[in-house]
Amino acid sequence: MTASRSGTPTGSAPLAKLRVLDLSELLPGPYATSLLADLGAEVLKVERPGGDNARAIAPDMVEALNRGKRSICIDLKTEPGRAVLHQLAERSDVLVEGFRPGVTRRLGVDYESLRSLNPRLIYASVSGYGASGPNSLRPGHDLNYLSAAGVVGLSQRGGAPTHDVNIPVADIAGSMFTVVSILAALAQRERDGRGQFLDVAIADAALHWTTPRLGPWLAARARGTAAGAGLPRQPAYGVYPTADGLYLSIAAIEDAFFGRLVAALGLTALQVPELARHHDRVAHAARVDAAIADCLRREPLAHWAALFDAEDIPYAPVKSLDDVLADPHYRARGMVDEVEDQPRLRFPVPLRNLSAQRAKAPAVGEHTEAILAELGLPADALGSSRQDQPGDPSP
Repeated sequence: MTASRSGTPTGSAPLAKLRVLDLSELLPGPYATSLLADLGAEVLKVERPGGDNARAIAPDMVEALNRGKRSICIDLKTEPGRAVLHQLAERSDVLVEGFRPGVTRRLGVDYESLRSLNPRLIYASVSGYGASGPNSLRPGHDLNYLSAAGVVGLSQRGGAPTHDVNIPVADIAGSMFTVVSILAALAQRERDGRGQFLDVAIADAALHWTTPRLGPWLAARARGTAAGAGLPRQPAYGVYPTADGLYLSIAAIEDAFFGRLVAALGLTALQVPELARHHDRVAHAARVDAAIADCLRREPLAHWAALFDAEDIPYAPVKSLDDVLADPHYRARGMVDEVEDQPRLRFPVPLRNLSAQRAKAPAVGEHTEAILAELGLPADALGSSRQDQPGDPSP
């Protein structure tokens, strides 16, 4: 069958039969393992008594990050808990954990301990600053990692730095590098039969995402330009208000697009030789943007959308998530799926035999007894573990 979201898959999903143990909490690890689950992996969420801290801190996020997983509640501070985890690790292909460095060693579930039980195990450790380096034990969250990696600093152009992107960029960067590294390690294991330890630092991932900005920054430094000048303001590239109080974005970077834009807007003052080429326009960015902004305020967004579509100009309305979930484009792409009248976002790349993830996120320890039975253990093998209180973030 072709790579499509339509129809019912008849073969195996890309990661079918891959067994993943997910010891992580909150966002970076769970988002990574949710992608593996979307791709067909069997993901077992191992939760401490009280469950993933996200259940208390960000409960509305839990469903999206843990759908399709099974949950077992294990107190890794107990001998029975560690014994069960060891048995699960023996049967797994991948383990993902998000503790601070040193915690898994204290708990007896570190890579060295588990590798002796399963040499094929791929063990992904996702932490803020990695397992080595002076900052390895420093606590943090997304904003801290973006600051430490220079991302927030890139917004500082003569004023205070800002942080106004309402997406956890560093956390998701860490998630994506976790998935990429796991897939690469699986490919290596196919060749040599060996697992490995993956040291995923979220701050490293955020730093790597500055790659497109590094070249201009270094070039500015070579010219002796002040900090931030390596990332100049782009003319005709921004968000602009329209007459009805809505907003649209324009990204007319290439000379041809800029020419079409100013012609469509009737901005004859910008149709001059000194603004014909991008590298010349950069020096006049404020002037260019002021003229565009003044023009766009004269008509409602629908007027400009029709004009820009007709003239093949790169633009997009600034939409809310409500708008996006109902957008005919994303519906046509199959990105939005409905499960029990609730919208869900599907894996964004069509692949053979990839079906929608329709299972809900599990309750804390929902599958504990079933998983113990699969291991041939009695229902009381873990003793009594409380499952109603959030766990300590630093075991």
